[in-house]
Amino acid sequence: MKITLKDGVVKEYDSAMSVLDIAKSISEGLARNACAGKINGEEADLRTMIDKDCDVEILTFQDEEGRLAFRHTAAHILAQAVKRLYPETKLAIGPAIENGFYYDFDREEPFTPEDLTALEAEMKKIVKENLALERFTLPRAEAIALMREKDEPYKVELIEDLPEDAELSFYRQGEYVDLCAGPHLLSTKPVKAFKLTSIAGAYWRGNENNKMLTRIYGTAFTKASDLEEYLERLEEAKKRDHRKLGKELGLFMMTDEGPGFPFFLPKGMTVKNTLIDYWREIHTREDYQEIATPIMLNRQLWETSGHWDHYKENMYTTVIDETDFALKPMNCPGGLLVYKSQPHSYRDLPLRMGELGLVHRHEKSGALHGLMRVRLFTQDDAHIFMMPEQITDEIKGVARLIDEVYSLFGFKYHVELSTRPENSIGSDEDWEMATNGLRAALDEMQLPYVVNEGDGAFYGPKIDFHLEDSLGRTWQCGTIQLDFQLPMRFDIDYTGMDGEKHRPIMIHRVVFGSIERFIGILIEHYAGKFPTWLAPVQAKVLPISDKNSAYAQKVYAALRGAGIRTEYDERAEKIGYKIREAQLEKVPYMIIVGAKEEETQTVGIRLRDSGENLTMTLDEFIVKIKEEIQTRKSC
Repeated sequence: MKITLKDGVVKEYDSAMSVLDIAKSISEGLARNACAGKINGEEADLRTMIDKDCDVEILTFQDEEGRLAFRHTAAHILAQAVKRLYPETKLAIGPAIENGFYYDFDREEPFTPEDLTALEAEMKKIVKENLALERFTLPRAEAIALMREKDEPYKVELIEDLPEDAELSFYRQGEYVDLCAGPHLLSTKPVKAFKLTSIAGAYWRGNENNKMLTRIYGTAFTKASDLEEYLERLEEAKKRDHRKLGKELGLFMMTDEGPGFPFFLPKGMTVKNTLIDYWREIHTREDYQEIATPIMLNRQLWETSGHWDHYKENMYTTVIDETDFALKPMNCPGGLLVYKSQPHSYRDLPLRMGELGLVHRHEKSGALHGLMRVRLFTQDDAHIFMMPEQITDEIKGVARLIDEVYSLFGFKYHVELSTRPENSIGSDEDWEMATNGLRAALDEMQLPYVVNEGDGAFYGPKIDFHLEDSLGRTWQCGTIQLDFQLPMRFDIDYTGMDGEKHRPIMIHRVVFGSIERFIGILIEHYAGKFPTWLAPVQAKVLPISDKNSAYAQKVYAALRGAGIRTEYDERAEKIGYKIREAQLEKVPYMIIVGAKEEETQTVGIRLRDSGENLTMTLDEFIVKIKEEIQTRKSC
């Protein structure tokens, strides 16, 4: 048989071989590091036998699917430890996730941090036992009988809900047996570097009408050093949590009276408005026209746009004068009405319309997370109406704008092209044309991208920009969506050079995405230490004593008069205490004023980021800080 490897090399074998044997035939090192395999694109265990021509890929921990197989095995080790120590516990599900794994359990007594310590110790024993993971299948009736015998009602429910012809596979390691599709490692031995990280509640099958289970999270790596590095990043992320810093720095708050609806406090509004000012500046430069559309429109509009049929479960609705209305979850239908309000010709195109629109989307309460996942947010939308021959240039223009913005904040990013989902509208021809248009623009810009099959919007394909923050975490923010459907649904047109009516093509795009979410990302990216241009308080005047208050007030007034966001600390506290307070508030510049400074008509400057102390004239400092603000210098 002929086996084609990932790099295109073809190897021939005289008899059936397991995926592991093929890995060994390539190199012993590869076989030692192998976690799973792929056969003709389908994930498979290393133990899977191959007896015909096919494509084979060996997956290690460096591959995403390999990491998932490794961590899925860790989830089974956790479940086995739970059953050993707390045998009355019922098993639910335990998948691998992006940064680790979890397992959901039904137990009368809640798990405690002390329980996690005991479970980690038992998991280490299981790893040391080097238990082989053995895969087997059972007919439906026998599978149900086995899980009933083991008193695992959640597993029985899962089996009963599977299609009649589904293959029911199980994995056994020692005395522990679990319903699972796999793939898994060959044994428990390689899972040496792991940590149980937290406990949370989770509804069975994600349905809030079902029983609340206990979810134990963990992570696992092949090396102890990688685990330590990850845990250090986790600790740093806790320190940078935007919910914690948002409260400490007086930026925003959340209340029980409005779950998912953020309140911006004065300092938070300064950050938000400064971002909006920047947004308006660059969009004016790029010839965008700003509009504003209502936050509530009637059902007929949402039926025309397709949202009523495809998105209603995420919309807030009400009835006015016996007519259904909905709060807008997206700005685009309103933008189409603006376009349609007057005639257009080819000379008007491309027409770029920007909107800082307030949108509402219903998120489940369990999914809410500070500013990162909310029910109300400001979307920095823009809709570009254009002719077919303008597609490539417009997409490239948006991509360049997104690159400029992310570079300003020090973000790296990667790009994904998302294609047609199952729940979509429009013809195959339109989807193909739209997808090829996005692909052509990326290729012309030589911008590397990966294809994310089936993850486009229901009305068109899209380009997503995933930015990377200072902790290496990725966030999806910028999006470019090409849409042939809504212009058709709203029957918009323009008069071409030939005097005939033509249908424009529409781009939906955001740069920040949600301004609220982008602020949350920035808080964590900078650990609350915003660059001076964005900081809610850019300088704080700290008089050493009351004797210097007159000069300190003069300094304060001069800074305020120069347009610098300045506070004055007039408390009768020691200067060291005032400096520490200002540092906790993450103020970029502390202006220290004492007898020496008054005598020489200078100011003492303490820098937030380096702790360095400088002395200069007030005029020199004003020139320095204004230049830093105007150029939007990053930290």
